[in-house]
Amino acid sequence: MELIKPDLGLLIWMLFSFSIVVFVLAKFAWRPILAALKHRERSIQRSLEAAQRAKDELAKIEFGNEKITQLAKLEKENLLKEAKEIKNNIIEEAKEAAKIEAKKIIEEARNSVEHEKNLVINDIKNQIASLSVDIAEKILKQNLGDESTQKQLIDELVKDIDLN
Repeated sequence: MELIKPDLGLLIWMLFSFSIVVFVLAKFAWRPILAALKHRERSIQRSLEAAQRAKDELAKIEFGNEKITQLAKLEKENLLKEAKEIKNNIIEEAKEAAKIEAKKIIEEARNSVEHEKNLVINDIKNQIASLSVDIAEKILKQNLGDESTQKQLIDELVKDIDLN
């Protein structure tokens, strides 16, 4: 029971040794411990501030990303709209060019047909004239085969000449 109810001398020695320990700790250990604690506190505070700045920056980046995404979507829509307009313009131009080319080809075909028709008509006229001359020649040879018929024809032609 002596430890539960210590003597006055033991209590004094305990206080004395405790004071020496406190003095030694205060002289050599408290300042470095307190400095380390303050350093640790400042480090934790800086880390918290850095984490808050990083959180704010991340929020700004996320907002920027959303804004960039929206701008990219708008740009994509504009590009698609432009592409559709260009496609429609190209199609219309191609249709117009095809119509013009078709009209040109039809006109050339008409001219070609007209030219061929004229050539054929001239050829037929030439053949008819040649056949007419051949037929007239044969008829004249047959009709004017004897001498009396020839004299009679000559006399009629001479009478017609005199009358004119």
